[in-house]
Amino acid sequence: MKQRRKIIKIDEDLCDGCGQCVPACAEGSIGIVDGKARLLAENLCDGLGACLGECPKGALSMEEREAEDFDEEAVVAHLASSPCKGAGVQTFIPGISSDAPARAGHSAGPGRSRLGHWPVQIRLVPPGAAFLKDADLLVTADCVPVAYPAFHEDFLEGRVVLLGCPKLDDTDAYLRKFIDIFRTARIRSVTVLDMEVPCCSALPGIVRKAAAEAGVSVPVEEVTISTRGGILSRQAATQSCCCT
Repeated sequence: MKQRRKIIKIDEDLCDGCGQCVPACAEGSIGIVDGKARLLAENLCDGLGACLGECPKGALSMEEREAEDFDEEAVVAHLASSPCKGAGVQTFIPGISSDAPARAGHSAGPGRSRLGHWPVQIRLVPPGAAFLKDADLLVTADCVPVAYPAFHEDFLEGRVVLLGCPKLDDTDAYLRKFIDIFRTARIRSVTVLDMEVPCCSALPGIVRKAAAEAGVSVPVEEVTISTRGGILSRQAATQSCCCT
């Protein structure tokens, strides 16, 4: 069904087909066709504009017009069928890898992976992904898994991880993404891992603000990791306010 809403607009005269906008769209609504960026389907574009600013030629903008409704289920199906396997939405059993025998140094022991889904980047995970439903969410600054040696064992086990950098990425896009997740996925709890460096401090605030704007109440725990890989502080889970 069509309705008047915001949707991406691509100026083909300005577009040089560089493709930088493609990974910036978490829903996979943009592709390179005949050397130009194209909107692959109206129902794949959420109209939030996370891709804006990624085009070096300024070919991307938002317009308001009659367009097909955004369809989260179509997005999940589209990503799952993507010819680029790494960009598709996948759910798997942690520690079990079909290509494990081909990987040198693979271990099924204590060092096994606890990751149960793909993708993991905040910008790339669609809010309608099946692995988000009724999940215990682990939101982590992308430096934490490098600094903290027991990340998989102590934090990832049994959780769905979303990873990003509030300094390098668009925090407004993060906020919109988490609002959509909280509205659709029935998240049970959130653990936020940040580093002691100042640029990480925005991450728990983004999560709590998103929960409030989505009108949900969810327990949020914050753990701060030092640059030397230790736990500096751990704030017990508090119920986020669902009042804006």
